[in-house]
Amino acid sequence: MIKVALFEDNDLLRNSLTAFLQTAEGIDCVGSWENGEQVAKIMEHYRPDVVLMDINMPVVDGLESLKIITSQFPDILVIMLTIFEDDVHVFNSICYGAKGYLLKKTPPNKIIEAIQDTVAGGSPLSAGIARNVLLSFSLNQHPKNQDYQLTNREQDILSSLVAGNSYKMIGVDLNISINTVRQYIRRIYEKLQVHSMNEAVAKAIREKIV
Repeated sequence: MIKVALFEDNDLLRNSLTAFLQTAEGIDCVGSWENGEQVAKIMEHYRPDVVLMDINMPVVDGLESLKIITSQFPDILVIMLTIFEDDVHVFNSICYGAKGYLLKKTPPNKIIEAIQDTVAGGSPLSAGIARNVLLSFSLNQHPKNQDYQLTNREQDILSSLVAGNSYKMIGVDLNISINTVRQYIRRIYEKLQVHSMNEAVAKAIREKIV
């Protein structure tokens, strides 16, 4: 069972999504809260595997809550679930450690798939968000800050990570095994001088590497 916690200030959405999570196969919804005021205590007590986190909440918002979780509970995976589609919120969420970024209009069954994908090592992004991220790369005409000497295959894999694809999806797309994907990703980390997928994706976005 995947233990999931939900933070959402809209009562109707919070209650409806909580009810759906409670009936979803393979999901254990440990609880839902309207803001992140007690987020550290909640994480300590319930130890969820995945947190669905709204951004615009009163008292303590989603980005502050995200920073608390990633700094104090690095094993807990956070997926942002929000109405914001702008690059600033997406970029900040990734930099602060979010594993995924979904819009609230995402169908509930797709949210379940995103939770499962995140646990499996993926970084799910809503389709529109992924398109906007990749479009921002293609439209940018500024030179890269540094040449990290990534091979074409490494650039393809890094682009796929930015798009939110799991190791399995990358392997299928490139017709290589998951172990081979992991080997490539380790080399990407070494070249970018990062230690995690979030750091690699954030650096790729910040420095427009792909």
